[in-house]
Amino acid sequence: QVQLVESGGGLVQAGGSLRLSCAASGSIFSINAMGWYRQAPGKQRELVATLNNGGDTNYAHSVKGRFTISRDNAKNTVYLQMNSLTPEDTAVYYCATDYFESLVAGAPNYWGKGTLVTVSS
Repeated sequence: QVQLVESGGGLVQAGGSLRLSCAASGSIFSINAMGWYRQAPGKQRELVATLNNGGDTNYAHSVKGRFTISRDNAKNTVYLQMNSLTPEDTAVYYCATDYFESLVAGAPNYWGKGTLVTVSS
């Protein structure tokens, strides 16, 4: 059983930065792809960033150049560094893991409960 626990959300002013963490349990962490999604109020869930077990990353156009996904296999943790935040980044951010294709399809088997990021103008 894989469990994912996000942390690091909070309130930040526009232009600021936050780093989200996702601690994973289970040996699957080292072989699965990891991803961060977000869902803003009244909007559909959006895939923000992915990182496969080969180290390749992909980002949504809206965050490219501002967000960085990384992982520490020794700590079973994946991170999302978010810089130059804008109010449009306000959302609940979810960590997820599964095969890369499942992440891209929006249907990973394993999800965290989410952490709220609020960016004030």
